[in-house]
Amino acid sequence: MTLKIRKTAVWVEETHIEMGRDISPATRKAVAVAVIANPFAGEYVEDLTPLMDIGAELGKLLGERCVAALGIKPEQAESYGKAAMVGENGELEHAAAILHPKLGAPLRKAVEQGAALVPSSKKMGGPGQDLDVPLGHKDAAYVRSHFDGVEVRMSDAPRANEILVAVAVTDSGRPLPRVGGLTHVQAEGKDGLR
Repeated sequence: MTLKIRKTAVWVEETHIEMGRDISPATRKAVAVAVIANPFAGEYVEDLTPLMDIGAELGKLLGERCVAALGIKPEQAESYGKAAMVGENGELEHAAAILHPKLGAPLRKAVEQGAALVPSSKKMGGPGQDLDVPLGHKDAAYVRSHFDGVEVRMSDAPRANEILVAVAVTDSGRPLPRVGGLTHVQAEGKDGLR
């Protein structure tokens, strides 16, 4: 089954001032989105392997686009996340098939390493609906300064027979983090937790 992309978009959010304080360097989040045809829209299919394979393609494509948009080397990425929204003729399991079995490995390669689980969300929706992409430190899940998220929205997607897939990558944590815990500098990245 061939991946059919109707459109893609990439953008970078930069925070320069928070609570009246300068953030230097700015905290940055990149999001890459693909709006794809849902090959199983409107029907129940037992074997979702084709969607899993599409997820692998999208993990590579969207992860690399995020890193490029930030203008960083892959090892400079600090956190990541993924999300998918299926149109009304799809089902949540279609989003799960894209996000879970195979998308993670090529995304980890795009950001070099990625020992921690990739936070994810999935939902059903329609054109213009918001999709939250959760974020977490790529190598150590206990780095609280990187518990975050970014919102995406496409005015014309997903249509009924489509899936909107988003990947986010950052080169920093939240601006002004101060809830304690393990820091990015302290993270070892060996077990995905610390």
